[in-house]
Amino acid sequence: MPEYRMIDADCHVVEPPHIWEKWLPSEFLDRAPKLVKDEEGGDAWQLQPDVPPMKIGLVATPGMRFEDMKWAGYTYDDVRKGCWEGNARLEDMDFDGIDAEFIYPSQRTMWYFMGNEDKEFHRAGVAAYNDYMNDEFCSADPERLFALAQMPNLGVQEAIAEMRRCKAKGARGVIISAWPSGEDDLSEADDEFFTAAAELDMPVSIHILIHRKRDVKPPTEGAAGIAGMALAGTLAFPPLMCEMIMSGLFDRVPGLQVVGVETEVGWVPGVLEQVDNFYWRNRTHTGVSIREVPSYYFHKHFTCTFIQDRHGVKNRHAVGVRNMAWSTDYPHHGCDWPYSRKIALEMMENVPADERYQICAGNMVDLYKLPQTLETPR
Repeated sequence: MPEYRMIDADCHVVEPPHIWEKWLPSEFLDRAPKLVKDEEGGDAWQLQPDVPPMKIGLVATPGMRFEDMKWAGYTYDDVRKGCWEGNARLEDMDFDGIDAEFIYPSQRTMWYFMGNEDKEFHRAGVAAYNDYMNDEFCSADPERLFALAQMPNLGVQEAIAEMRRCKAKGARGVIISAWPSGEDDLSEADDEFFTAAAELDMPVSIHILIHRKRDVKPPTEGAAGIAGMALAGTLAFPPLMCEMIMSGLFDRVPGLQVVGVETEVGWVPGVLEQVDNFYWRNRTHTGVSIREVPSYYFHKHFTCTFIQDRHGVKNRHAVGVRNMAWSTDYPHHGCDWPYSRKIALEMMENVPADERYQICAGNMVDLYKLPQTLETPR
């Protein structure tokens, strides 16, 4: 039976045109996102009447030249069906040499529901997306398509209930977009959720950042927009990682595993050096009391995904071979389909085979307790 050799640790879908009619309860359809045309005739999702529509262009780019990538002007008829249809995705994976994928929800869409004050609408929208992923998209091949379930932002008990529901359906882990308690800052009020995740063997992912009420929306256009996209994970995730470590969370919940998604990894050695240094100097007057130095917790509890990070690969031993996982970001504009495998192998040209396996597949196999081989021959 074939082994898992190339596992995509972070990819996505584009919501199919029928998603809300099929999966959202009928009483909420009047407020569901509506498919409209953008200014160039492309498809976009209208979330609210007074807000510009959410265009599909840069999140549906497989096979496009860089020069053709743009937000507006692309329709569902123009882009690859693998963006939203499970069987078509499997065909794209086969052509790209990808054995399995861990698939994250669209945070733009999720936050439309999670930012709504109507708790029933919030709950229904998140559940509808999770059901689409588990019962429709990933049902094409549950041995190769693994859904990460979105957690609602309705308090710890609601998050635990949705995590249990999704695990029973087949979800392999969860993604949080806000701290489970709903507060701006992490606290011991969140421990019950993280304890439940550890007990259920559900790694907890953070896709770049945690939403807070005090946040300012980053720019998406021009030079500032490029900087924001290029440095999003590098700038946003390290403070979150430190917040989790310094809070003592991992002393209280030693079984918890966290995935930093789309964060890249080249920053890790320098950040850990500085955090350890300043922890020793300031732990007493700040009142921070953890059992180990911060870098210990990173190497024991964190896995970070990257797309192209040659610096991180060269410094993999300082990052931690066990702490990094390759990804494609399909179908977003960071992906290299259909040359993902080629780019990955060139990036790891001088990496020994055992380490290359761990980074490209083994760490995901271990983290999510996958079988070493696919049960169904390909």
